[in-house]
Amino acid sequence: MRCLPLSLVFSFLLFIELLLPFSIQRSTPKLLCSYRNKKKKKGDKRGKAVKVEAFCCAATEMVGKDNLRAEDLNLCFERLMMVAGSGNSEKGVNLKVGVITEWKDIPVELLMQILSLVDDQTVITASGVCRGWRDAIYFGLARLSLSWCSKNMNSLVLSLVPKFTKLQTLILRQDKPQLEDKAVETIAECCHELQILDLSKSFKLTDRSLYAIALGCRELTKLNISGCSAFSDSALAYLASFCRKLKVLNLCGCVRAASDTALQAIGQYCNQLQSLNLGWCDNVGDVGVTTLAYGCPDLRIVDLCGCVRITDDSVIALANRCPHLRSLGLYYCKNITDRAMYSLAHSKVNNRISVKGGNDEDGLRTLNISQCTALTPSAVQAVCDSFPSLHTCSGRHSLIMSGCLNLTSVHCACAVHAHRAFTHFPHPAH
Repeated sequence: MRCLPLSLVFSFLLFIELLLPFSIQRSTPKLLCSYRNKKKKKGDKRGKAVKVEAFCCAATEMVGKDNLRAEDLNLCFERLMMVAGSGNSEKGVNLKVGVITEWKDIPVELLMQILSLVDDQTVITASGVCRGWRDAIYFGLARLSLSWCSKNMNSLVLSLVPKFTKLQTLILRQDKPQLEDKAVETIAECCHELQILDLSKSFKLTDRSLYAIALGCRELTKLNISGCSAFSDSALAYLASFCRKLKVLNLCGCVRAASDTALQAIGQYCNQLQSLNLGWCDNVGDVGVTTLAYGCPDLRIVDLCGCVRITDDSVIALANRCPHLRSLGLYYCKNITDRAMYSLAHSKVNNRISVKGGNDEDGLRTLNISQCTALTPSAVQAVCDSFPSLHTCSGRHSLIMSGCLNLTSVHCACAVHAHRAFTHFPHPAH
């Protein structure tokens, strides 16, 4: 990377500051103020400061535009160059040799650093400035989110994704379903280095998308397909057999895809899995969860909220086979009884043995047993006593028991101490 004048670097920071919406400005103003203060200490003339302020006013007019164009960026750049070069020439555009005078002169490293400060819409706009910028962005951008696109996301994916071949993270979360199978197939064909993919609420997608992802995105470590209700369990099982590096999988609301058959495939192939969300997947049963527990011993977060078919056997399997379990959601699992709670309480021994240098922070840190009305206070209290990180006290609720009126006597250690301190505090009248 060529050596850049410090003044020009800060000028570019100023330029980006002006393009950013005011609500997402970061530390750039502090850097600029620091730089300006240093310049003042050196006795810089006020004339240049006035020109900088004039540039600020001119460029600020562009902030907040809905459709920022390449022409707008060019205009901003020209005014920026006049400011940056005002100390070198009368016109301010003929800078010394080796200093940036055009868009294409910006080194790739600096360009990518600048683009890391702006939103994805600006990145896409910047790719149209010139060929050098376009190539640099296409081959250098690793993360892209199009969740801001409320219309025509499908067309945008089809046009952009083939150019962003080095993407590792792609966020396509939608409020209204827009994506279609062809767009996902294009992603799978072009983005073979993809590690994180979010397709949540893509109601239009079918099994074609999962088959394409399985064949083209085998490096995936995190996949969110929550709310994709059209996927089948056979397609999900197929994906699991190819995407074996998955660590985080969100299947919340995938009522057809999340079944015992699919979980058996996940347990067989995705042995590195650490987080699994099966919320409201009412086809999930003990067979699937048990197989998952045996096949994925590194599970740390498991959400089974609304899985009405599971029983104590599922919880016992997780307690005995997943020593790193930290968060468990059992909301509305009405078949869970004290047997499951006592199994969790006794699993703390397994945690301490399996984790070298274990301490009181090992074991469960979050447990949701809301609406599990078959549980008794003694069993839940045993769990709370075994895991110091579970709290029922105000402001620290990590043991969630809403809807279980018979569990009001269950308290964590700190809540008990606080209660005792309050009851033993002498009354002012005495």
